[in-house]
Amino acid sequence: MTKKLFYIFSTLCLLLFGGTSANAQRKPASVILVAGQSNTDGRVSNNELPEYIRQNGYKHCLWSYGSDTISGGGRFEPFWPRVAKPDNHERWGYDAVVYYLLDQHCKRDFYVIKESLGGTAIDTACVSTNGMYWNASEDFLASTEAADKGGKSLLKAFTENIGACIDNVLSHHKRGFKLKALLWHQGESDKKMAAHYYDNLKSVVAYIRTYLVEKTGNTAYAHLPVICGTFSEKSRDHSEQIVQALARLEREDPNFHVVDASDATIQNDRLHFDAQGAELLGWRMYKKLTEVAGKIK
Repeated sequence: MTKKLFYIFSTLCLLLFGGTSANAQRKPASVILVAGQSNTDGRVSNNELPEYIRQNGYKHCLWSYGSDTISGGGRFEPFWPRVAKPDNHERWGYDAVVYYLLDQHCKRDFYVIKESLGGTAIDTACVSTNGMYWNASEDFLASTEAADKGGKSLLKAFTENIGACIDNVLSHHKRGFKLKALLWHQGESDKKMAAHYYDNLKSVVAYIRTYLVEKTGNTAYAHLPVICGTFSEKSRDHSEQIVQALARLEREDPNFHVVDASDATIQNDRLHFDAQGAELLGWRMYKKLTEVAGKIK
């Protein structure tokens, strides 16, 4: 990353997310939504965090994290990378880089609401970890509860935690709050039903946007920016059909954005980003976020 690009991204962040000026202190608190499967959850050891993160840490990032049966509970805590795996929870993903860059350059508290679980699909015809799905069909949602409440719906767990975070914390913020974007990386587990991925992900996005409008009364969230990363070309679960589904959604929806990760490096398991790959995607997701996050007024 060149110093010139670093400066440009920093300036964009200050403009869109607010800096240290008196005007920035009056801006609503920024909220980022994050969801997906293992490459969103994070599979890189914290021992391999970029040196700049290990040296400086996080000062302004507060997150609410749900995974599997673990609920975010509508509560926020200071961010440090971890996953809900008791045998090896000290791990990070691309989003840890996104938060760090925001933390360094925006200089004020921001909030992250994240739901992620490795090996999870949208389509119920696919194998999904613990039988949990992101599926947004009316029939599936009517048949089950949120994953953190004993059911199989990750989408319900995610949106219900968003609602709880709004009720418990964000609605009481003295400056108010603004949802900036949804970051999404998922699809490896839907490879078997790749032909359905366009419809499936479109329904998930519509469900989240509709929920946000109904919860907040802010119709602008019907156009919430969605930023999706693609997959390494070397991944054993890379599906060109799913990548083309993302590209079609980007063509049709001006608030849907695809970030290329085809050249990202991966671990020996031929599935998960390694430290360099996760960092690369993090920088690219951050760049796109700074470009689009100011569209909600």
